[in-house]
Amino acid sequence: MRQIVLDTETTGIGKGHRIIEIGAVEVIDRRLTGNTYHQYINPEREVDEEAFQVHGISDEFLSTQPVFSQIVKEFIEFINGSQLVIHNAPFDVGFMDFEFSLLSKLKKKTKDMCTVLDTLVLAKEMRPGQKNNLDALCRSFGIDNSNRDLHGALLDAELLAEVYLAMTGGQVSLTFEEGNDKQQGDKIIRLSDKRDKSKIVKATEQELSEHQKFMALIEKKSGKDLSVLW
Repeated sequence: MRQIVLDTETTGIGKGHRIIEIGAVEVIDRRLTGNTYHQYINPEREVDEEAFQVHGISDEFLSTQPVFSQIVKEFIEFINGSQLVIHNAPFDVGFMDFEFSLLSKLKKKTKDMCTVLDTLVLAKEMRPGQKNNLDALCRSFGIDNSNRDLHGALLDAELLAEVYLAMTGGQVSLTFEEGNDKQQGDKIIRLSDKRDKSKIVKATEQELSEHQKFMALIEKKSGKDLSVLW
């Protein structure tokens, strides 16, 4: 399965606001591939002060970036045919569909190109009554988000990928050079491919015989049938 974990930043909330940043990371068969998409976008309007306080992306910086119509082809090529994994998906998908609607030659919506999985819905089902924003989920699953002073689409997509994989199975490749990881408690432990392979040590016939005698003794003294444990 090819999944794209995606996040956006915008000029604000509500009608008429625009996307200013897209960040996305590729996951194939529950493995981060290292393939990412990241783009700042000139929204052709000002950023609301409240939004600026969240992401710190200025009008001056955005004025030097391409407009959405200039990046849409590459963006669609990256997400097309995938399952999008998004936290609070209606927000991001709504903004994406609005951007698509402004392009006269593009008669598509997100649902025409991708399926969507909302990790906020998933988190609420797993953790009813608890805070389920990205910071809370990072804390819950032991994922380091200490670099997240401000929101950023690519950083948030990377963190969400780790959260999603931890929520849905625990086995996840968080570093592209190291292919084997596991979850221990609520901490994700990275294991190097270069480590020595574990040796399989089987019990000898004598050890098996002694074990059976010991179990028979316990069974006799307890008065219970322990054969199901053998």
